[in-house]
Amino acid sequence: QVQLVESGGGLVQAGGSLRLSCAASGRTFSNYAMGWFRQAPGKEREFVAGISQSGRTYYQDSVKDRFTISRDNAKNTVLLQMNSLKTEDTALYYCATTRYSSGSFNIQTAYAYWGQGTQVTVSS
Repeated sequence: QVQLVESGGGLVQAGGSLRLSCAASGRTFSNYAMGWFRQAPGKEREFVAGISQSGRTYYQDSVKDRFTISRDNAKNTVLLQMNSLKTEDTALYYCATTRYSSGSFNIQTAYAYWGQGTQVTVSS
């Protein structure tokens, strides 16, 4: 079965950086888009960034120019480099992969498999 394991979360001061990593297993990683989502306390889970099989990327407006998503198909890993972090970036961050090998990758309903999440806390 598909498994996704996130790592790299933690506590950082505003303006700092963190890099999240997600290791995938259970199917051919390179055939599917990958994404990062987040959920802050009291809020719904939201799309942060996605990357297609070919490397095309899509970002939520609030993280453009600060976050970078990338993938390493040889290592079955997707990364999220987060720079210039703000207190409003505090959330539980989830890695996910799409149900199908084609179609949209910037909407939550396209994603079928999820990791357990890694906490990111940005202090002021």
